Amino acid sequence: MNSVPSPFVRAALDAASATPASGIAWLDAARRENLEAFAAAGLPEGRNEAWKYTPLRALSQRAFALADRTVAAGLAVDPSSYALPGVEGARVVFVDGAFRGDLSSIDEHGIELVPLAVALTEQPEPLRFALAHRYHHGAADAFAHLNAALATDGLVVRVTDGVVASRSLHIVHLSSGVQPDSAWHVRLLIEIGKRAALDVVEHFATAGDAAQLGTVVTNVTVREGGRLGLMALQDASTATTLVRRSQVRLEAGAEATVHALELGGALVRHELQAELTGDRSRFDSRGVFALSGRQHVDTQLEVRHMARDTASDALWRGVADGRSRGVFRGAIVVAEGADGTDASLSNKNLLLSGQAEIDTKPELEIYADEVKAAHGATIGQLDERSLFYLRSRGIPSAEARSLLTLAFCRAALESLPNAVLREHLGERLVAHLPTGPAAD
Repeated sequence: MNSVPSPFVRAALDAASATPASGIAWLDAARRENLEAFAAAGLPEGRNEAWKYTPLRALSQRAFALADRTVAAGLAVDPSSYALPGVEGARVVFVDGAFRGDLSSIDEHGIELVPLAVALTEQPEPLRFALAHRYHHGAADAFAHLNAALATDGLVVRVTDGVVASRSLHIVHLSSGVQPDSAWHVRLLIEIGKRAALDVVEHFATAGDAAQLGTVVTNVTVREGGRLGLMALQDASTATTLVRRSQVRLEAGAEATVHALELGGALVRHELQAELTGDRSRFDSRGVFALSGRQHVDTQLEVRHMARDTASDALWRGVADGRSRGVFRGAIVVAEGADGTDASLSNKNLLLSGQAEIDTKPELEIYADEVKAAHGATIGQLDERSLFYLRSRGIPSAEARSLLTLAFCRAALESLPNAVLREHLGERLVAHLPTGPAAD
């Protein structure tokens, strides 16, 4: 650590000193330990391999005060800012990291939805394993440490054994835009019971243009034979810095499918980590980032096969225009004894500008026998012959580029089972593309 902490670190220390103790000995100890680890390591620098392509020097010079929960609780919010077609189940809304019960509806048969602050008051001990978790990678875990030290709100989700939810759970993270240079931190704990199933739609949105920092750490456990579907839509303002870590653990015969659409944000990073700890478990992931201007989006995917006869399939697409930069690292690790693993990873990318940049790094580590594994990555441009064909049919150039770009991205979204939501996401993607019809 530098002898003089950066403005970013100093602001975090100030925020921690203003955060009251929980009164739960193990939780307060964990928060202190994480704060000390964060202060000691600071933000990761360029020589840190995990952050090699996402420089944080500019961020380290910024100071984000903790968002005022009282202000967040009193803000008037237009529900249309986060409503999504086809998503009609329970809804949980956070504004600047604060749970808003007045905007939420948390009654759903067979599903327990408890704000984290309430769960810590009523039954803290079951949360100890997740909230007192120790991270061991120094600066690479900086934002996980920061979240563990400062997150006082969040959500606990438990799906009862055998319950198959018929409607999606909608989790909304709304940055108000009225608290400039503020930070918020949320923790999500999700447990899917044996032979239970739940679809979750997580939505990151912004109501204004003020610069804000958000961190979210999500811990998911899918019990034997359970199923999780997760769709994450990130459409924050281009003044937002957002860092998320999602950790998914799958027991025997469990399945999880993650879809992600990254459209907004100034600096965005998502660390998606899956551990297949039970035989015959499966993890699939699909994602798209579409960038313009000076956006920077970094996706870090790591799938660990720890048991026999497990399977995973990852299909990700990236599009970058302007001076934007996209980063994708996809790692498949097959542990010793995880025989019968079947794993594949594909990452394809389009550069729409000579000044845009995409860095892709597929990785494969195999320590077992009788394994099928494949990975690949490409970076290219739109096919000129296809563009010529569409233009020869009377389609304007910008619209033709938009159609081809959408077709390129669609492969990562077409497996989303909610048809209404899938169509809406396609429309959002088209509207976001810099070469859309309006640009002609």
